[in-house]
Amino acid sequence: MFGWKMTLVFPNATCTLGTYAKFQFYHFLILFLIVSGESNLSKVKQRFKRTMQENNMMVFEGDEDQNSSLNCIYTQLHITAGGSEAPCAEHESKQLRAQLNETKLVNDEFSVNLSDIFKCSPGQEKYRTVLTKGVAGIGKSFSVKKFTLDWATEDANQDIDFVFSFAFRELNLCSGEKSLHELLTEFHPDLLHLTAPADYVNTKIIVILDGLDESRLPLVFKDNQVVTSVHQKTSVGNLVVNLMKGHLLPDANIWITSRPTAADMIPVEHVGLMTEIRGFNDSQIKEYFQRQFAEDLDLATRITSHIQSSESLHFMCQIPIFCWISALLFQEVFGDEEPDIPQTLTEMMAHFLSTQTRRRMKKSGGMPVKTEESFLALHREFLLKLGKLAFQQLLKNSLIFYEKDLEDCGIDMKEASVCSEFFNTVLVEEKIIHQKKVFVFVHLTVQEFFAALYIFDSFLNNDITELDDFLHMKDSEHTLLDLLKTTVDKVLGKAYGHMDFFMRFLFGLLVEANRRVLGGVLKTSGLSQDTEKKILTHLKSIQKKNISPDGCINLFQTMVEMRDHKVKDEIEEYLKVQDRSGMELTPLHCSALANMLQVSKNDLEVLDLKSYRTSEEVSSSCLTAQWVEHLAFGLRFPHSPLRDLDLSNNDLRDSGVQELCKGLESQYCRLERLSLSGCMVTKEGCGHLVSALRSNPTHLKVLDLSYNNPEESGINQLQEIKNDPEFKLRCDHGSIERIKPGFKKYACDVTLDPNTVSKNLLLSEGNRRVSWAVEQQTTAERHKSEICLSQQSLKERCYLEVDLLESCSVVLAYGSVMEKRGECELGRDDESWVFTVADGHCYVEHGRNKVEVESPNWHSRLLGVYLDWEAGVLSFYRVSSDSLTCLHTFTETFRDALQPAVRLHLHSSVTFSSPV
Repeated sequence: MFGWKMTLVFPNATCTLGTYAKFQFYHFLILFLIVSGESNLSKVKQRFKRTMQENNMMVFEGDEDQNSSLNCIYTQLHITAGGSEAPCAEHESKQLRAQLNETKLVNDEFSVNLSDIFKCSPGQEKYRTVLTKGVAGIGKSFSVKKFTLDWATEDANQDIDFVFSFAFRELNLCSGEKSLHELLTEFHPDLLHLTAPADYVNTKIIVILDGLDESRLPLVFKDNQVVTSVHQKTSVGNLVVNLMKGHLLPDANIWITSRPTAADMIPVEHVGLMTEIRGFNDSQIKEYFQRQFAEDLDLATRITSHIQSSESLHFMCQIPIFCWISALLFQEVFGDEEPDIPQTLTEMMAHFLSTQTRRRMKKSGGMPVKTEESFLALHREFLLKLGKLAFQQLLKNSLIFYEKDLEDCGIDMKEASVCSEFFNTVLVEEKIIHQKKVFVFVHLTVQEFFAALYIFDSFLNNDITELDDFLHMKDSEHTLLDLLKTTVDKVLGKAYGHMDFFMRFLFGLLVEANRRVLGGVLKTSGLSQDTEKKILTHLKSIQKKNISPDGCINLFQTMVEMRDHKVKDEIEEYLKVQDRSGMELTPLHCSALANMLQVSKNDLEVLDLKSYRTSEEVSSSCLTAQWVEHLAFGLRFPHSPLRDLDLSNNDLRDSGVQELCKGLESQYCRLERLSLSGCMVTKEGCGHLVSALRSNPTHLKVLDLSYNNPEESGINQLQEIKNDPEFKLRCDHGSIERIKPGFKKYACDVTLDPNTVSKNLLLSEGNRRVSWAVEQQTTAERHKSEICLSQQSLKERCYLEVDLLESCSVVLAYGSVMEKRGECELGRDDESWVFTVADGHCYVEHGRNKVEVESPNWHSRLLGVYLDWEAGVLSFYRVSSDSLTCLHTFTETFRDALQPAVRLHLHSSVTFSSPV
């Protein structure tokens, strides 16, 4: 059974045994075999446990100089069930930000103990496979080691016979076809005697596959070769797939760890439970530094206080390995009482490389160089080759490198081994299976920083011949400004969305103080003094409509890395005042506000953007498909507090509703009120909503589909699926006209009342145009004005366009005002609103306030008027051929219908036109 040979000698055939004697003989024989087998299985198990204990007891944190007991340094991590579904192309900082907000909402019900990861709650369906996600450096591999060590030392999971652990970075090196048994014995020689198939069937096994994101194996789940025997040979990638699909070791549990970027490599039907490792909270950060500096708690307190004072550093210290980097750096910085204490991530990385250089120089003793700069200069060529490696692998979103990867970047292996001894706090060399080597940067941010170093040096020297795959620039000569602008465009694009920190570091290196710290590596020649100023201007001028929300935030944080805090200071000042009408918020201000809300420790119960005065680029209702994707993601992630979502007046169409329903149908969505008023929804969109409400029928109580075209069939579908008496469905003001883009869906027909036309005015064009009819007037009458009322009153959502010629006004007022007061009072009370064009200037009047609005040279003549009576919004727009520009918006609580009117002067005319 376990490979041992046993010989049984039966009595001579002539020797007879009685029936009872035969029974006793075979009975004892079977017992002997069973006991012998169990004894041997126990020996294999104990031997394997001892090996696993030895392999996992000691670990190094960051570099090989600090080999420590895992039990001593391990800090309990927060693991939750569920896990968010961040888009794969985004940078992992987005995942961290989601976790930072979500941590305040997670309760113990969703927490998972590491040792209990395969233990089901009462009434919960048993699951076979667990996928644990976590950003780089969050502690996935440490958790695997801790889980294995606790099993091996018999501190947990003693009902499990074997825990087999594989790292994908090692599996990548396994070539040819192998059986599962051969693969196991290659990694774990103690299992050589586990030969019979029954040995795997009759034992409880957990297989751990660590670091799916590092896999370079072809993992084909569709139409792959099925393997059911542990002795059947196939490719290593196919062995892994068959383990995940349950063809191999169907009774075993499978635990897979991965960065979020690769989690979707496994089809969801093969994952029983999704979990997520969350970062350190404030108390854990404090605990970490107190443990690191147990002999100097004052230093621990100073470091913790400094980190909490810097938004960027505090945010990154959610990651355990970043805490380790911070400990190494600030031990040197605070120990030497340096005046320049790093505040930004670029400053931190520059000082980190500098302090580690100093640290290595002290250890080397016999080095002929005397300064950090000369030491860095000595190794400049190697460091830039390292930067090239970092950049090339960053493009592939890869964190591990093999010898061939280094050789492709011109790095000699002997040189790498020698230099890694000096820079092993930056680049770590690991010996893995078959004594082969694998190299990793201590953290993704370090890799991104080195990539930025390489690119910055290439830009300074205008050496971009090897950057064609990234830049796609045809000309050979470029200014540094051109190269930086192109990089911004690339990183903000979806294909390179995972390179956000790279861009921050690249622009942070424009700061002279950061380059001075790295003087031995970076040359400053070729950098004009105004480049930094020009690129800041460019970043602020970028149109944000086609950029994701996280891309906008990244632009803001890039400026922070350049030590430009103007936008942040403006938004902080803006939030302090109660009257916010004096300052207009740009998209960049909104990005700063979003960033502040994300990192705030306080919960925000209501965010009403209508209460802020925003620029037209922000206020115009133009949610794109990409933005809806992010909204759907927000509805999907667990513990979301969102209960009320108003998307009114966005041209989502049925396709946008379909995307939104991906969040609405999630079991985690607790939305109670959803407004899709004026979103161009038809009966097809209603079908998507019906499907989502079938999947998640409990929570939604109010659905507003007014100003759409659901038709009777769409309304009936929704009413049938939601027969809850508390459910309120609104579908008023629906028609085919609502399936028009922008405000045109609210176009209304306005005609002028002939009974209000004086002898000085002339009506034409079906009572839509009124003009001043009398050419000659006395001097006294030249400044006289006339008013003409419309035949309609407006009490819903309306949009009209008015062609204005010469000096004239558009008025909206309550009907009672028109009847009882003279025209001279219009705009000078609280019951009328007036927009006036006079002598090339525009101004609005209401409540005795007269405000001039920005509209230099009123050339277009066409004025757009938008009224949302129920919402209390009245806006005036300048209309051009391809856009609307908001001139002014009034927010009121209207008490009655508004009647349009016009006021004319000599030579003026007004025409109400139908928006096309």
